[in-house]
Amino acid sequence: MANGNQTELYLSEQVVVLCTCALSFLGSSLIILTHIIWTDLRTTPRRLLVFLSVTDWLSAVSYAFGVWSVFRTDSPECIAQGAISTFANTSSFFWTVSIAVYLYVFIVRSSQRVADSLVLFFHLVSWGVPLVITVTAVCLNKIGYDASEVSVGWCWVRIHAPDRVLWMLLTGKIWEFLAYLTLPVLYILIKSHIHKAHAALSEYRPILANRPPSQTFSSMADVKLTLIPIIFIVLRIWSTVRFVLLLVDSPVRQNPVLVTLHGIGNTSQGAANCIMFVFFTQAIRSRLCTALCCCCSKCRAEAQRSDGAPQRHQTRRDSSSQREEEEEDGNNQVQRDR
Repeated sequence: MANGNQTELYLSEQVVVLCTCALSFLGSSLIILTHIIWTDLRTTPRRLLVFLSVTDWLSAVSYAFGVWSVFRTDSPECIAQGAISTFANTSSFFWTVSIAVYLYVFIVRSSQRVADSLVLFFHLVSWGVPLVITVTAVCLNKIGYDASEVSVGWCWVRIHAPDRVLWMLLTGKIWEFLAYLTLPVLYILIKSHIHKAHAALSEYRPILANRPPSQTFSSMADVKLTLIPIIFIVLRIWSTVRFVLLLVDSPVRQNPVLVTLHGIGNTSQGAANCIMFVFFTQAIRSRLCTALCCCCSKCRAEAQRSDGAPQRHQTRRDSSSQREEEEEDGNNQVQRDR
């Protein structure tokens, strides 16, 4: 598996990572498309999710290009791919935390006005900071071929950079660590606030007319609030493990299973968001099912019309032939009578 400081990639690893890239590409695209199509669902949290999906879309495309190409040198393509994935990956961390901060202010602090006023700040930080870091790293010649030491075929911080650990922190890892700490705390506070609010209103629940639907909605929201930080950590922890193993110079970082898990985790964020916020969201899921049913009905109707046309044409031909035969038989009978 290892050749000096270079981590060789097996074909099976490339195929698996490319598949997860494709799923994230499709998932992020679906989130963006549903936001464009259904204007009545364009809430502020949903818009923030779309911005996160844009970064996940860029990450999936750039990672797929890197895994497909398997760079060996600091080529211009390698540097371009590394710059795009660095920007998109870092921006994804910021947007993930921004969504959590927005929900915390909106739900716990009960201030939609303050939460909405933070959106501009989210844009400045989530786009601006990654852009400044990426441009600086490219200008200082820090982005390039990294021999898959803490990647899976794509380019990141140059392996020969003397301060590469510092730039690994600046271009991703330090923001990843902060997200590990911030997300669980914020979502635990949100869940705690919701549970306290439900407990305070428990005496009124027997008189609520729509109790079952509200309970279903609340339980689904509770599940999402639990899964968001867990899924983020489960997906991202493998790259963190390889980074720590790099710091202690352990050859375990080149283990094929660990490399594969790293590749899957770094490229699956878009697919995971699509599952949670499209397929596990009733309003979106029902509309998608309706749209798919309509498309299937139209296809069946068109198929039936296309199949019915030749049959009707053949029926008309058979009827015409039958009339001609009857006329011919009548003429023959007249001639015999004569």
